[in-house]
Amino acid sequence: MLWYKSWLDTRWRFLIGLALLLCSAAGTVLTYPQIVKLLPLVPANVPGAVGEKIRESAELLRSYRSFVWANWFRQNLTEMATLFAVLLGTAGLLSQSGGALFTLSMPVSRRRLLGVRAAAGLTELLVLAVVPSLLIPLLSPAIGQHYGAGNALVHSACLFVAASVFFSVAFLLSTVFSDAWRPLLIALTFAGVLAIVEQLFFRSTDQGVFAVMRGETWFRAGRVPWEGLFASAVVSAALLYGAAVNFARRDF
Repeated sequence: MLWYKSWLDTRWRFLIGLALLLCSAAGTVLTYPQIVKLLPLVPANVPGAVGEKIRESAELLRSYRSFVWANWFRQNLTEMATLFAVLLGTAGLLSQSGGALFTLSMPVSRRRLLGVRAAAGLTELLVLAVVPSLLIPLLSPAIGQHYGAGNALVHSACLFVAASVFFSVAFLLSTVFSDAWRPLLIALTFAGVLAIVEQLFFRSTDQGVFAVMRGETWFRAGRVPWEGLFASAVVSAALLYGAAVNFARRDF
């Protein structure tokens, strides 16, 4: 009953996210042949920082593996996974104005209610991280390319663990506020500020939340960012624990 109730509360956010990500993954694969045709047109003599950026971007597009990482794991999937992690996290018990009292009246503890809701949301986030990425190895032969499923799974695992931090932030905020908008806006603002801070002050490190989400160390050095994954998991668990404690103490 609790799992079904959690599914009803989050199903449209999950299904819309899955559909968008599947379309984006398919588009990433199918546009590669057109991108390759345009590479000779990229100017190679542009001076300064702008020219360096252009040359770096063009170099990433020359091999299929680097193209997939640059356009899918570094950009589209990371951005959309952050958004839908927050959306799934804000589907908390208090934001369901009409059904909140019904949910709280069920003969189960508040900790179990919140535990099932968190587990359901994280499961949906895991599906969003894994399933669209696995579409890339499946579609790659259609354009005469190959992309390893194992490679996609490692990137997906990195993204899921790091994105769970944003899910947990939104989930904690959903036990603080009684509406869905404030947790959503605060969590998205937190993600935006964190991205700016990492870009400005931690650009050289590979252990930031977004660096882990992008799987940079796996792409560049074939090394799983265990420290970043562990730190993300600990932070996420701490935030979920805080949400459980706060929800159990609330007076409704």
